[in-house]
Amino acid sequence: MALLAIPVNSQELPQPFQDINQDDLGNVSDEFQEYFFEALKQKGIENYEKAIIALEKCLKLDTEKSVVYFELGKNYQELEQFEQAITNFKKASELEPQKESILVYLFQTYRMTEDFDGAITTLKKLIPIDEAYKQDLANLYLLNENYEQALSLLDELDTKLGANSYRNSLRRQIFARTNNTVAQIENLQQGISDNPDVEQNYLNLIYIYSENGEDEEAFKVAQELLDTNPGSTLAHLALYKFYLSKGDTEAAVASMKIVFESEEIDAESKFKVLNDFLNFVQENPTYEEDLIEVAGNLTEWEDAPKLYEQLGRYYLKRNNREDALKFFELGLKENPGNFELTKNTLLLQLEFEKYEAAKGLSGEALEGFPSQPMLYLFQAVALNKLMDFESAKESLEDGLDYLIDDTLMEIDFYSQLIISYSGMKNADKAEEYRQKAENLKKETN
Repeated sequence: MALLAIPVNSQELPQPFQDINQDDLGNVSDEFQEYFFEALKQKGIENYEKAIIALEKCLKLDTEKSVVYFELGKNYQELEQFEQAITNFKKASELEPQKESILVYLFQTYRMTEDFDGAITTLKKLIPIDEAYKQDLANLYLLNENYEQALSLLDELDTKLGANSYRNSLRRQIFARTNNTVAQIENLQQGISDNPDVEQNYLNLIYIYSENGEDEEAFKVAQELLDTNPGSTLAHLALYKFYLSKGDTEAAVASMKIVFESEEIDAESKFKVLNDFLNFVQENPTYEEDLIEVAGNLTEWEDAPKLYEQLGRYYLKRNNREDALKFFELGLKENPGNFELTKNTLLLQLEFEKYEAAKGLSGEALEGFPSQPMLYLFQAVALNKLMDFESAKESLEDGLDYLIDDTLMEIDFYSQLIISYSGMKNADKAEEYRQKAENLKKETN
């Protein structure tokens, strides 16, 4: 059975018993210890049935060790014998009611079987341990069709933590499933009337109107939010789009800037606005300075690497390759493990003859991507330009070992080897690779 996604901290399951020692087990006999560690060994090599046999021998010696039931539950879960897994996790939890790891495994097993009631009951025991589980609970309420409870909990979390894209997505799913827009609108209007300072009610109402194509009504609600809460930045998440559609570009740009500067708005939402801003500037290049101003504040945003890369791509599309390189390099400082970003940066560094930078970047990239032939090629181009022909030759020979079925790149490798051997005054080897390159070119024609 497919495992449903667990969005918050319960996705990473704790493993508190990976290295269990005598102190973890308490006062037990040598025989108990022998059976227990045999069970761990068998589980480690995926002999789950043998692990269960060893753990059952432990139970014959001592029935009060939660760790034994916990390990039994994990082995039964691996065997997809979920009923037995749940029984053992529950016994373990009875013995240690506050043990988070046991409750998380029990929760996960209920999710595997789509027993949402059981999962909800378990999550309610986890929330006093860590309130972050409330977001999981909202998701479970949605899956279990407890829509009112889900919405109430989402509003509570937004009030306490501020809105985020994940909870907004849950809320949209609920609205789509219930499909009772009249009741939803009336409920939200009443909520606004009762609590005009609660911004989320306005945003939910804006979303419903927008989904139904009632853009004017949505715009009125956004303006009402701003009138009631003049300092609201969330209102501008809706307003900038309305201003754009009305052709009021000055107001649209002003709203976008407010969104970018807001500490309340999550990075993903800002990224979506940035995409709209980039598309807008492509059609209205007179606002490019505003885009550059926004870019200057990127370091304060939560997801800067992704945003830098997006700006780099934008400038590349506009054939402003120098600014593209600037933003790609900024992005790499924050996210050096991004291969696509590394590749684009190296291409532009070589184009702008920044050979020392390309040499350094390709060397760093090869530590993370040692089997990427393209990186060896880029490194060799930089080294040849720096007249370090011996090092360039070595890089090319190393890269050829990883090159498979790419004739055009192979020709590039041979072309660089010609330069390397020519630089080392080895005319014979240079001619050898010239012939190899020519032969490959003939094959491709």
